[in-house]
Amino acid sequence: MPSQTSTDLPAIQLNKVSLTLNSAAGPVDILLGVSLSVASGTSIALVGPSGSGKSSLLMVAAGLERPTGGQVIVAGTDITRMGEDAAARFRRGAVGIVFQSFHLIPTMTALENVAVPLELAGVADAFDRAEAELRNVGLIKRIEHYPGQLSGGEQQRVALARALAPRPKILFADEPTGNLDGANGQAIADLIFGLNQERGSTLFLVTHEERLAQRCDRIARMADGRIISDTVPERVIA
Repeated sequence: MPSQTSTDLPAIQLNKVSLTLNSAAGPVDILLGVSLSVASGTSIALVGPSGSGKSSLLMVAAGLERPTGGQVIVAGTDITRMGEDAAARFRRGAVGIVFQSFHLIPTMTALENVAVPLELAGVADAFDRAEAELRNVGLIKRIEHYPGQLSGGEQQRVALARALAPRPKILFADEPTGNLDGANGQAIADLIFGLNQERGSTLFLVTHEERLAQRCDRIARMADGRIISDTVPERVIA
C-alpha cells in the first residue's frame, strides 16, 4: 500500500481525550473522551455554552494543556506526553494561536511584538517578515506604535500577524472577536478566513458567534465536556 503523505494525514487527531483538573472542591472533569479528526487545509468551529469544554479542547489540541487521558496528534506529531519545553518548540514551527485577549508585550512596538517569535525560531529576516505580516493585516502605518497607542481592533491585528508570521500549518483561534465591536470583529474574521484560505492552513476556531461558525467547513457543538454534534453548514452543502 502507498504510504500517506503529510497532506493525507489529519492536521489534528484527538483520540478519546479526557481532561480532569483539581479544584478546592475536588477533581473536575472538563473533557470526557473526546475524539475528533480535522483534515489538513479545512476549518472547524467549536461552539457551545460557557463551561462546555470548547476552550479546554483547543488548549489540549494546541499543546498548551496536557490531557489526563487519550492521544493528541497534531501535524503528524504525537504531542500527548510532550514536556513544556518540547511542546513550546513544536508550537513554534507548526502552530499559531490567537486569543480573545491580545497578549501583546506593552513595552514593545507592533513590529517588535510580531518579530519576537520569529527571532526565537531563528528566522534571519525576522523584522522583514514581521513588517510584511503587519502590511497584510493593514497596519503598515502603525508598526512603530506600542499596544497602548492602538485600538482593540488594531491590537488584535497585531496578535493575528504575530500568530501567522511563522507560517503555521494550523491556526488556533479562541474567541478572536470576543473583545471587539461589530465592525472590528467582522474585519478580524475576514482577515482570519482570508489569510488562512490563501495559505492553505487549517483553522481550529472556538467561538460563541453562530455567524462566524457558519463560515467554517464544519461545526462541532459541545456540551458537558463532549462533542454532541459535528455537522457541515448548509452553505457548504448548497
